[in-house]
Amino acid sequence: MRMRAAVLRGTSQARPYGTSRPVAIEDVELGDPRAGEVLVRIAAASLCHSDLSVVNGDRVRPLPMALGHEAVGVVEAVGPGVDRVAPGEHVALVFVPSCGHCVRCDEGRPALCSAAAAANGSGGLLHGPSLLRDGGGAVVHHQLGVSAFAEFAVVAQESVVPIPRDVPFEVASMFGCAVLTGAGAVINTAAVRPGQSVAVFGLGGVGLSAVLGARAAGAYPIVAVDPVPAKRDLALRLGASHAYHPDRALDAIRDLVGDGLDVVVEAVGSAAVIADCLAAVGRGGRVVSVGLPAPGRRLDAVPALAFAGEGKSLIGSYMGDAVPRRDIPRYLALWRAGQMPVELLHTGTVELDDLNEAMEALANGEAIRQVIRTGAGVAAGR
Repeated sequence: MRMRAAVLRGTSQARPYGTSRPVAIEDVELGDPRAGEVLVRIAAASLCHSDLSVVNGDRVRPLPMALGHEAVGVVEAVGPGVDRVAPGEHVALVFVPSCGHCVRCDEGRPALCSAAAAANGSGGLLHGPSLLRDGGGAVVHHQLGVSAFAEFAVVAQESVVPIPRDVPFEVASMFGCAVLTGAGAVINTAAVRPGQSVAVFGLGGVGLSAVLGARAAGAYPIVAVDPVPAKRDLALRLGASHAYHPDRALDAIRDLVGDGLDVVVEAVGSAAVIADCLAAVGRGGRVVSVGLPAPGRRLDAVPALAFAGEGKSLIGSYMGDAVPRRDIPRYLALWRAGQMPVELLHTGTVELDDLNEAMEALANGEAIRQVIRTGAGVAAGR
């Protein structure tokens, strides 16, 4: 089928993006779902900093690429052998389509699935190569097995999680990446217990979702750190007990908890911030890194004695160590109970044609989560 999609043909750091316009809305051809694949009409897609990292070259991906990896939609059709969903179901899309039988999947860590990593890295899908072609017949790659800044997407059935029909699309669209990654870093990776102290450095969509996860886990105090005052204010509304500018965060944390924090989540993607996080945790404390630094960055300011000498841990967390078919329904239940007000992350809704302007708003710190309307004709709402 022919459809409109947001295609990146070359990386760019030329700003503002609303002027340089690195992403073009093109007519592309999308193939039919093969065995194990699902055709989804995209209802809402959220703009994530990981999308911006592909645009500016921090995340190296095969180009040209149809962007977008955090979305919800309605199943239109299924390929042979699909038994997880049926046409008409509402689904959240997940950017790691775990195979279910590699070593990591067998260990219960599907976010680290090796088959999914290979497929995502190639720009294809779990069950085969790219199904996208441009007007000249050339291959257009999928972003993380999803490519949701488009009217439709064909994805592996392992990339879809059914969701209740009454969840608004604009809310549900934020659960497939921001909430899975941020809340999961606290709940799954760090396994925070009630009463433990937590800080989050970096208050984008993932960092603020980590604040929500800390709230849901019963942490106290919950410290939010970011240079943008509006983001600190939002963190307090979401459940943080304290919020600080990075320049005074370490001193303030020492005054608040003299022996250091139990857990710190790093959601910036900065080696220097990781070092600050290690300084903020106490003996035996855990730093969970979910930010994605640019390739080539190295940790230079970390005292080696912090690990064996002080029992501190630095833990990586990809997609919040999530098991999506388990975690998305749990987090949606917390949202429904008022314990995870994800709707407060929603900065605004924009049209697909305004994607470059939305990227600029994200890059300059004005936006948390902007929802992209693709124009595919799915009613936005309940």
